Order: sequence, then C-alpha cells, then structure tokens
Amino acid sequence: MVFTVLILLLLWVFQYFFLARYYRSARIRDMSNISDKLISAYSKGDIANEMKRMAFDNSMCIVVTDTSGRVSIAENNLGSISYFMLDLMNSSGYNMHLIKQELAESRKDELTKIVKNENIKSEEILLCRKFETSAGSGYLYIEASVDPVDSTVSIIRQQLIYITIIIFELAFIITLFISKRLSAPIVHITGTAKKFASGDFSVKFEEKGYREVGELSEVLENAKDEISKVNKLRTDLIANISHDLRTPLTMVKAYAEMIRDLSGDDPEKRNEHLGIIIDEADRLSNLVNNILELSKLESGNIELKYSDFSLHDKINSVLTRYTLLIEQNGYDISFEPDEDRTIHADAEKLDQVLYNFINNAINYSGEQKVIRIRQINREDAVRIEVSDNGKGISKELLPKVFDRYYRGEKVKRDVVGTGLGLSICKEILKKHGFAFGVQSEEGKGSTFWFEVRLHPAKELPAAKV
Repeated sequence: MVFTVLILLLLWVFQYFFLARYYRSARIRDMSNISDKLISAYSKGDIANEMKRMAFDNSMCIVVTDTSGRVSIAENNLGSISYFMLDLMNSSGYNMHLIKQELAESRKDELTKIVKNENIKSEEILLCRKFETSAGSGYLYIEASVDPVDSTVSIIRQQLIYITIIIFELAFIITLFISKRLSAPIVHITGTAKKFASGDFSVKFEEKGYREVGELSEVLENAKDEISKVNKLRTDLIANISHDLRTPLTMVKAYAEMIRDLSGDDPEKRNEHLGIIIDEADRLSNLVNNILELSKLESGNIELKYSDFSLHDKINSVLTRYTLLIEQNGYDISFEPDEDRTIHADAEKLDQVLYNFINNAINYSGEQKVIRIRQINREDAVRIEVSDNGKGISKELLPKVFDRYYRGEKVKRDVVGTGLGLSICKEILKKHGFAFGVQSEEGKGSTFWFEVRLHPAKELPAAKV
C-alpha cells in the first residue's frame, strides 16, 4: 500500500508541477533538431521543400535571411499570430532584429527565448541560428507556439483522480489477497507448532502455500519426527534404566537381608550370598559406566589413543574371554581369519567394539548358538563381520539398532547386557572414521560389521546400514 501511494504521489507531482516545463523543454529540443535538418537541406539546395514540410508538421513559422537581413525564403503555418510574419508584413523586421542582436551579444551560434504573445495570451518560442554552408551563409529563424496545455493538464488531472481511486482500491484488494495468502500458511504452521510445543506429537506440518512455507513445513516435520524419536528414546531410557537398576538393587537388598537373618553364621552360604551381591554390584557399576561412557563419546570429551597392533592378536585376545561360555553353554564361536594386518586405532576402544558385537550376537544367536567372526581383507581396508544364526531383524527395525537405548525383541540371554553396547560401538567407530552397519534377514540371523581403514580418513563418514 505504501508503495502504491508513493507511485501515485510521484505521478501527481510530475503532472502538476513538471508537465508544462517538460513540454517547453521538449518543444525547444525539437526546434533545435529541426534547425539542424533545415541547414543540412539548405546546403543541399532543398530548403524550400523541407521548410514546407517542417512548418506544416510542427505548426511553425520559418524564415531564412542572408547575413544582411534580407529574406531569402519564408514559410508560415502559424497564421497572423506569428511575430516573424508580422515583421515581414510590416517590413520592419523588429522581432528578428532583436533576437539577432541578442545572438550576437551571446557569441553563440544559436539562441532560444520564450516571449509572451499578448494578443492570444500564449507563449511563443523564438529560435535564431547563424549558419555557414558551402551553399551560402545567413540566419535561420524558427517560431513555434507553446500550445495551450492547461486544458490538457486539466483532463489529465481528472483522469489521475479516477486512476488514483481505481489503483488504490485495486491495491487494497490485492494487498488483502496477498497478505492472506502469505499469512494463512504461517498462521496454520504457528498453530500446529503451538500444539507440538505442548507435547502433541501427532500433529502434522502440511506443505501448503508458497515454496518457502512448504520448505519450512518439511523442516518442522522432520524436526518433529526427530524430537518425537528422542522423546520415545527418553521414555525407553527411563524404563530400561529403571528395570536394569531395580533388578540388581532388589537382589542386593534381598541377599543382604538373607545374610543378616539366615546365613550370617554359615560361612558357605554367606560367601555364596556375598558373591551374588558382588556380581549384582558389578552389574550396576557396568550399567552406570556405560551410560557415562556413551555420554562422553557423544559429547566428544574422549580422546582416542592410537597405536599400531596386530588384528589377529586383538581378535584372539577378545575370544579368550568366551572360553568358559563355550565350554559350559555349548556356544560355537570361531574366528575365520584372512591374512594378518597391522592396523592403526585405539586398541582399547576397538576391543570394546568387538566385545559388544560378540555379546550382541550371543544374546540373539538363538538355539543354534553359532557365531562367526570373519576377517575380509580389501585393498585399503579390513572388514570385520560378526554373524549369528538368530531370528534376524526386520527391515523396519534395521535403521534403529544403533540408536541409543534401543532394544529389539526381548529374548532369553546367557550374557546380561545394559542395552547400550551398540550405541557405544556406533560412537567409537564414528570417532575413528570407520564405516559400519548391519545386514540381516528375518529367520536367517544378522551380521554386524565395520571396516578398519588402513589409511585413516580425514572426514568421518556417516553410519551405513
């Protein structure tokens, strides 16, 4: 609306104050251009025809004299109101003499002046130009009337009033339409955002309106999905941590009461009960340590301690921890090596990744209890795979297996975990810059893998699933 008012104001200013002045300036420029053409025609000997045409087309009186003031040729299309024609009729040459004298005093080749014609109450523009050509020299006089523009200006002003009213109304209507079109999607998004802020995660940010609003809706929709996912993870975290803490605490309290009330005087039972209390305390400690370690990894507060070591030695060292499990529970855990490679990584953290991958395979290996650790050498990397023969993971759940506190279908476990192992593996591998992922097919088991780069990457790749 402000822009419309400014445009209209500009039009009014130019029409009211500058129209007559602009018309005079344009008329003078036209007369100067016509004088150029007439002098050019004079030099070519075709001045008579050119004067007739110019005088008729532009309503002018044109006179050419020699240097002494004697008229060579004249053409009048102004009638009896012409100053120069009155001079010729009276044989006085008064007006031409005056302007010729002013031209001489100005020491210029061309002079233009505006005079008031009292007879018809109008203005006349007089032009005098001295010329010298190969065909001769002399003076060129041109007289033109400044056509009355008051009536024209009056009509234009009346039109401006109607134009102003129409444009202002149109601008008002268009402004309402545009503002509604621009604001309606934003108002809708704002209302949806308020519902979302109050905790309603079922809202949907619809991509309505113009492109930028659509893009904003898409961003907010993605943000909503991520926040709802975080909220669900937070809920799962509280539930999982509460469950994992409650069980060992209950056990510790129960066996401590048993020692107090029943087995305090029986060394064998007392030691058995104390062993259970110690095991449950260790479980609590591991849970808390894993939570703290995951928090440090995600915040970037842990620095890796790189060293060079044998991959075979590292995997065989990890497998020695499962000797008792293999002997007592019948697990078939074996390593299928390729040619040994020396890798550059944090040995302790890589040890933790292998340990968590194998524990995860044990927890979900199913009744067959077959677990394979494979080494596959490539040109610039070594791929390590840990496979089980369990139930597998559905395609819908595959992207979630590395999420914090995510747990799949509950199964009977021989090795108790905290539910944070894969999340810790994810952060460790990301910090190393190693690619990682999981391949699974329902009913056929799962394979978790990571690739150790022989030449460490400069940028950390995203996790691949």
